[in-house]
Amino acid sequence: MNEVQLALPNGDSYPVIVGNGAIERLPSLMPSASQRAAIVTQGNIGLNVQTGIEQKTFEIDDGEEAKSLTTIEQLCSAFAQWGLTRADVVVGVGGGVVTDVAGFAAATYHRGVAVVHVATTLLAQIDAAVGGKTGVNLPEGKNLVGAFWQPSGVICDLDALDTLPERELRSGFGELAKYHFLTGDPLSEMELEDRIVRAVQIKAGIVNQDEKEQGIRALLNYGHTLGHAIESAGSYEVKHGEAVAIGLIYAAELAHTLDRISYERVQEHRQVVESYDLPCAVPTAVTDEDLMSAMTRDKKAVDGYTFILDGPKGPEIVKGVEEVAIQEALRKVR
Repeated sequence: MNEVQLALPNGDSYPVIVGNGAIERLPSLMPSASQRAAIVTQGNIGLNVQTGIEQKTFEIDDGEEAKSLTTIEQLCSAFAQWGLTRADVVVGVGGGVVTDVAGFAAATYHRGVAVVHVATTLLAQIDAAVGGKTGVNLPEGKNLVGAFWQPSGVICDLDALDTLPERELRSGFGELAKYHFLTGDPLSEMELEDRIVRAVQIKAGIVNQDEKEQGIRALLNYGHTLGHAIESAGSYEVKHGEAVAIGLIYAAELAHTLDRISYERVQEHRQVVESYDLPCAVPTAVTDEDLMSAMTRDKKAVDGYTFILDGPKGPEIVKGVEEVAIQEALRKVR
């Protein structure tokens, strides 16, 4: 069993517990004042959790469609009807959709109640459940409404990964591929548990420096600018990790177009993504026009088209990228 302490800039911290059977540690993460736990999950998760206090399960729909303000309203109404108080706790049990929704509901119900996440997918364990970013989608784009709301703790039980459909597990590898380029660590040489722990450590180190994405934390969005555009323009038929994988290839091609990296570095991106059996090309059903439009609504786009791009010193924020370069790079991932 591994435990990573995620330290926040204000001095607070919380544990991220990684390992087989980690779910047994859940009762220890319940806030001492909490008498009730609202379990937010989906019907297909099938994971029985015991918090050690009174609990009730609230199911949300499957898929990105569940990440909506309507879902948040329904959840908060159900919490109120049950009598959940500000002293109680919300427990998100599931993948990234669940932890995003449960976290945002907790952040807004009674102006903030504690939340604990039980991450059941690889994507949630290395990214969505860790770091306090919550949110839901709008028709105009992905994760456009949300809040920073740190959990009291996160459980990453590796046993949950054994029941994941192959495509869902592979989607998580899309986020894992991102970490190969943030620090240069030899993730390919590690066992899966060690990769998960290292990814959590990398993210924890970045969140400690920039909790609310005012600077360095944006680097965790490497590959996400085009990735989110593919998701929203394609009506979420492409899974998040698959879209991020394509976005990583695209970001490398764009960086090469701008003479920031060598062709060999682009090939390194392709090799890492292909090693996880992930897609490398934009789906033909999604047009360049739709992607360009979606990328203008990216949360980082405060000064024209903004991307996280690799360079001599590694990935960094690049603002004001010209459309001609964006379009040229798009042709290379078709």
